[in-house]
Amino acid sequence: MSPEPAPFSVDAGGFEIAGESLGEGTAVVLCHGISATRRYVVHGSPALARAGHRQITYDARGHGASDPPAHGGYDYDELSNDLAKVIDAQAGKGKLILGGHSMGSHTAVAYALRNPERLAGLVVIGPVQMGLPAPESAERYWNRLADGLERGGVDGFMEAYDRNLNPDFRESILRFTRERMEQHLHPLAVARAMREIAYTQPFSSIDELEFLDLPALVVASHNEADPGHPYEVAEAYAQKLPNARLISEERGESPLAWQGGKLAREIAAFAAEL
Repeated sequence: MSPEPAPFSVDAGGFEIAGESLGEGTAVVLCHGISATRRYVVHGSPALARAGHRQITYDARGHGASDPPAHGGYDYDELSNDLAKVIDAQAGKGKLILGGHSMGSHTAVAYALRNPERLAGLVVIGPVQMGLPAPESAERYWNRLADGLERGGVDGFMEAYDRNLNPDFRESILRFTRERMEQHLHPLAVARAMREIAYTQPFSSIDELEFLDLPALVVASHNEADPGHPYEVAEAYAQKLPNARLISEERGESPLAWQGGKLAREIAAFAAEL
C-alpha cells in the first residue's frame, strides 16, 4: 500500500474535480455528502487500502478543492456525470465497488442505474431521497444554512446549524462539522449546492431500485443521533434493492456513518464477500 494518498485532477468539462487515491487493487470509489469533502466518507481511514483495494475519493463540484461548474448546477444528472468522468479516468477497466454517503449515496445510485455493468457492488450510506418532491421543511433547512454561510462564512453556517442537535452528540457533531466546512475553497458554491440539492432527485421513483440486481450494502443510522438520515429511508432502500443487506450501529452508539475505520472495514468485508 502506498503510504500517502496520490492526488489527482479530472477535467469535468471546463472545470477541475480534485481527488486522491490510496492503495492498489479493485477500485472502491466513494462519494461524500452535501457540504462535506472527500475525507468525510471513511474519515481518513486507510482500512480499504490495507484490505487490498484502490480507494478513490474526490470532492464534488464546488466542494473542497474542486472548482464550481463552469456551466450548470447541482442536480443528480450533473453530479453522476462528474462521477462517471472520475471513474473513467481513475478506476481502470474492471468492475468496481461504488459507494457514497447522503448526497453521495444518491449520486452513486444515479450512476448505478445508468451503468450497472460497471459495478461489482453498491454501498448506500445514509440515503434521504425517495423520488418525491422535498418537503417545505427541507427547503427551509437548507436555505437557512445557505443564508448563514453566505452572510457569515463558516461562523454564520455554524450558528444556523446549531439547532435541535441531540445533546449526547452535540459537541462531536459541531466539531467535525466545523472541520469539514473550513476545507472548502469555494464556500459560496457550497451554499448554492445546498439551495439546489433539495429540488433534485436521483430517480423518479424508488421502485427503480428494483432493477439494480447487484450486491448492495445499505448503511443506516438510528434517528436519535442522526435524524437527517432517517433509518426508515435506508430500510426502504434495502427492501427495494433485490440483493441488499442492511447494517447499522447499535442503539445508543455513534452512527456507523461517523465511524470511519469501522465503516471502512464493513465495506472491505462486503467487498470480500463478492
